[in-house]
Amino acid sequence: MAHARLSIQDLSSAGRQPMYSDDARYVICFNGEIYNFHKLREGLLKTGESFHTGTDTEVILKLYQRHGADVVSYLEGMFAIAVWDTVEGQLFLARDPLGIKPLYVWEVGNSIAFASEIRAVLAADLGPRNLNKDALFDYLRLGSVQEPDTLVEGIWLLPPGSTMAWKGGNSSQSQYWELHSRFANKPDIGDTAEAISVTRAALESTVEKHFVSDVPVGIFLSGGIDSTALVALASTMGHDSPETFCISFNEKNFNEGSLAEKTAIHFGSQHTDYRMTPVAGAKLVETYLESMDQPCIDGFNTFCVSRVAKEAGVKVVLSGLGGDELFGGYPSFQKVPALARLHRLSRYMPARRALGRLVERHGSTSQVRRLGSFLQTAGGVAEAWTTMRGFFTQNESIGVARWLTQQKDVRCVRALRFDTPHFQLDELAHVSALETIGYMRNQLLRESDVMSMAAGLELRVPFVDRAFVDSINRIPSNIRLQKGKQLLLDAVPEIPSWIRESPKRGFRFPFGEWAQGAWSDTFGDIHADCPVPCDTWYRLWTIFALRHFLRVNKVDCSGVNHSLLKAA
Repeated sequence: MAHARLSIQDLSSAGRQPMYSDDARYVICFNGEIYNFHKLREGLLKTGESFHTGTDTEVILKLYQRHGADVVSYLEGMFAIAVWDTVEGQLFLARDPLGIKPLYVWEVGNSIAFASEIRAVLAADLGPRNLNKDALFDYLRLGSVQEPDTLVEGIWLLPPGSTMAWKGGNSSQSQYWELHSRFANKPDIGDTAEAISVTRAALESTVEKHFVSDVPVGIFLSGGIDSTALVALASTMGHDSPETFCISFNEKNFNEGSLAEKTAIHFGSQHTDYRMTPVAGAKLVETYLESMDQPCIDGFNTFCVSRVAKEAGVKVVLSGLGGDELFGGYPSFQKVPALARLHRLSRYMPARRALGRLVERHGSTSQVRRLGSFLQTAGGVAEAWTTMRGFFTQNESIGVARWLTQQKDVRCVRALRFDTPHFQLDELAHVSALETIGYMRNQLLRESDVMSMAAGLELRVPFVDRAFVDSINRIPSNIRLQKGKQLLLDAVPEIPSWIRESPKRGFRFPFGEWAQGAWSDTFGDIHADCPVPCDTWYRLWTIFALRHFLRVNKVDCSGVNHSLLKAA
């Protein structure tokens, strides 16, 4: 067992890992942060327990000695935990409820490897590195691999809210918390006033505990509602003058720098704005690729702003990630129900599928081609969401996969899988579940963790918290998911007018403009070689990141097209 420590609690060398129990029976490695560990520690002290450190790691270890796998029921925070029992020869693994911290597993025969990054698991070299074609199709459709799969056969992610026991080649899993079941809970809040009150209390609680640290805590601040809400709440709750960080651009449609700076001045934070140019961004691409774990369309923005924060000497930052998914901030909350209704109306068209095939084959843009593919499906909210979020259609994904593997018989043998509720939800709640599980967990959380940790930075996400999610899921979707995140605005009246009245941009980079200009050589010959149109920057980036991952990790694609895998 090995561990690279980022000291946040108890900065002394006593907190180094792996950490042994007093009797040397148990050995723990822990990645994450337990926000209620002070309270847990006090409770253990009252029972006569003694401690050698002031770390949350030692608290987890003491609790595991007492409660075994039930230790997870005591923990509030983000975590990937491994405990080795030297007497029984048994391994215990656990992952936090919402999947903030990744935990990869590779079991082969009587051997097991586990780590926070797939690269570390691959280094164990337990078996062949064969391409997982099902995961490849998921990646091509949505720009990220859907958990628990990875692009390498046999390597998988321990599901969020799960524990695992392994001994001598035999393993078993247990689910202690499920996110999708929270969306099924019947709301018990009847009016808007109560919803605002509950949301405010939940926000104050989660922000307060995410400030637990022995080092200063900064905040990623854009011109959006979510990060502004964090700064406003921090200021109101007495966390004065936190350092805030922003990336700005010369491209006006993407630049939120002036809004963020105005907000920082308003709340008295120490603000750093880094002006990112396409030339400066291009110089960071190689380092970004070296930091990348699994390929993904996302992550470069977090990679860049994390470097800015680290250079300022900060080790912990808060992010507004999760606010859009839980408060209805994405355009999908309007567009997906509209697409689903369009499909229902189209059922009365006798030639709907034929029209869909024609549109998919001859559509002028990737969006139009995806709409054609959608018309050929059975419809529904999940298919409509995939159409909006997707990159390549299913047929296009098959074409890219055949090009990559040089196997003409490659087929997409399974539909996209989503760990979303198998029970009746209204359309808005269903979109929220899809965004939270299909997008946030499988893409944003994973990339945010990898890219912040690559800079030696701990990224915390107050909106992605078990108690917070439980609280706001008591609110009916027609209140919680109002257009413009009205509930969040009402719960945090400190948010200034220039943020409330500003159109939503999101923390996005101007990749489309850059791909046609300063980055035109970055993507090499993908335009010319790819058998399907790469007419958007995100299609180019999807292939570009995939090429790098397969090449540097020596993944066996069975007859791989080596021209695809050559270095950019």
